[in-house]
Amino acid sequence: MSTKVMKRAGAVTLLALSAAVSFAVHAKHGDLTLAVTMTNDPSTNQIKVYDAATGALLQTLPTGGAGGVSGNARGVRQHNGELFAAVNNGSNSVAVYRRNGDRLKFERTVTTSSAPVSIDFANGHMYVAGATTVDSFVLRGSSVGARDGTTALQLAGGGTPPSGSTAQVGVVDDAQLLVTLKTDPAPGTVDTVMLRDGAIVGTAPTATSAPAGTLTPFGFAVYPDGTALITLAHSSQDGVFRDGAFKAVVAAGQAAPCWSTRVGKYVFTANTGTKTLSRLVATGNNIFIDSLVAATIPGGAPSDVDAARNVLGVIDHGAGQSHLTLFTYNAFGELTAAGSAIGLGVPNANGVAIVPATDND
Repeated sequence: MSTKVMKRAGAVTLLALSAAVSFAVHAKHGDLTLAVTMTNDPSTNQIKVYDAATGALLQTLPTGGAGGVSGNARGVRQHNGELFAAVNNGSNSVAVYRRNGDRLKFERTVTTSSAPVSIDFANGHMYVAGATTVDSFVLRGSSVGARDGTTALQLAGGGTPPSGSTAQVGVVDDAQLLVTLKTDPAPGTVDTVMLRDGAIVGTAPTATSAPAGTLTPFGFAVYPDGTALITLAHSSQDGVFRDGAFKAVVAAGQAAPCWSTRVGKYVFTANTGTKTLSRLVATGNNIFIDSLVAATIPGGAPSDVDAARNVLGVIDHGAGQSHLTLFTYNAFGELTAAGSAIGLGVPNANGVAIVPATDND
């Protein structure tokens, strides 16, 4: 073989290897930010995966169970752009997916100790609040492993939470997490659950009543210092919760703030009654309303919100339809609509998770 032919063959081989490596990298990593929601079908639940930049539907995947949850926050949740989970409320299970490039792949379901309502990830664990209990599941690499802790939820006045009262679970730090419980006409409860090595210890939580004159602790977002900004939905107020107590309560200025998500120093609340988003800032002792109406939701009443990597997504319900509305945001928390509301084709979609791109090369 001539030297020229050998060089040409070597160049072709290197080109093929380069293409194979490029394909492998993009198969492993994901260039797209995804917006994922759950159809919440009471018999055959599914998730829908969208490209957050274009609004294009990429996938519809089964959850291996039944939906049907309502009155909750974070029925779906993502972790580090690699894991995604959705509650099968009607099947006492959580569906777990792993990211595969710019798609999700169903991995397994895990069984919960009561009908699951809300999910969070932190401390090498997945936490699931259910109708009457909260569970911890250990993470093994990028997979969800066995349940390693559980405890029963408690009302501030004593007793087991009635059906439909669990709202949200959220991690405070490596030692505790919070669960909000709605019990109108009683003010409602915030349960503080203790952790050891990331696992739920199993002792009874500390149950703190919402302040007198308020109703319905619902969605919340936690700051790195452990301060939680909690919506008080049915009294149209927001509260600061820290060290096991409410430190401040303010009027929201909008009707029925329910869901929330944090972006840096800003917390966005989704206000069901006025179909708006508000932008707030909290300290350890105060709440400041930075923008009463940061955005208006064009469809129905908002029903969950999430944000990551300069994308914010809102689910809404109205006239028997659900929609997904996407926004971009800047360093000042200013929102810009990213296209029109996306019709989801189902009446009661529940939860939204913004899954950030994982290819940082």
